Amino acid sequence: MTLQQLVYFLAVAETRHFTRAADQCHVAQPSLSKQIRALEGELGAALFRRSRGNITLTPAGEALLPLATRITADVDTARREVGELVGLRRGRVQIGATPSLCLTVLAPVLRRFHQSFPGIRLVVEEGGSQDLIRELTQGRLDLALIITPPGGTDPALSTTELLREELVVASSEANPLPRHPLDVRALADHPMIMFRPGYDLRTVTLAAFRAAGLEPRMVVEGGELDAVLRFVQVGLGVAIVPSMVLADRPGLRRTPLAAPGLSRTVALAHRGDTAPTHAARALRDTLLAVLADTAADGLLGPGVRVLDGAVD
Repeated sequence: MTLQQLVYFLAVAETRHFTRAADQCHVAQPSLSKQIRALEGELGAALFRRSRGNITLTPAGEALLPLATRITADVDTARREVGELVGLRRGRVQIGATPSLCLTVLAPVLRRFHQSFPGIRLVVEEGGSQDLIRELTQGRLDLALIITPPGGTDPALSTTELLREELVVASSEANPLPRHPLDVRALADHPMIMFRPGYDLRTVTLAAFRAAGLEPRMVVEGGELDAVLRFVQVGLGVAIVPSMVLADRPGLRRTPLAAPGLSRTVALAHRGDTAPTHAARALRDTLLAVLADTAADGLLGPGVRVLDGAVD
């Protein structure tokens, strides 16, 4: 089995077409097909079902797909790691974060990192925590800022819990909720703006309502963070959101949730079976330094605290 065979396999799995895969790999189609057959011979199993105009993965192909993805990602990481030994003058870091954390936590971190290491290319992926965890385990991200799931994170990941943040109710200043803490039950008669599936905020909101024996009255669902906040601002409904995202948003009102209020834990994660690259470690150190400085300056905002041991 060779790396090139795995690259060809992944190209066919992605395009579901041998000719297009060959074009993508800049190789003649007969050469690609020969290497795929050699790989199948090595493994003793067919990887694709071939029929006119229809290429699909066999069970053996489905089993190989995540492993081949991880292997090729690890090779790419190895190349970058060796290149970075020249002193962090070049390279790339791929970091994921939820949209709310991109807006609040990640932006100042990336600014400071870029000032210190201008030759390192930063690739950011926004998504829900479930999506980011999957990308991490498949080797497509170096680091991710995620929300710790109630049942704990994937054991394949190494995580450091950083922040504890209260969740609050956002409403429009044109039609605001009271400023005093509200119980979830008090929201039962209010139209709710709901995040799309995959967002931890959707999961937490639904769980809180159902724990109270209620179902939210959703008027709009399926939005990303900016869209949800805009829908709230124009008065479509209210939404449960992280406290930090309401800073500097004069059109929105923050209403706390009554005890025992809802909160979430922000963690930094990477794959546990491989050490982060030099550049990824530098980005992690920058993140911790920015958090420490922000906490020392009292700028984390209401309802947010750094967890013990997260930063020195």
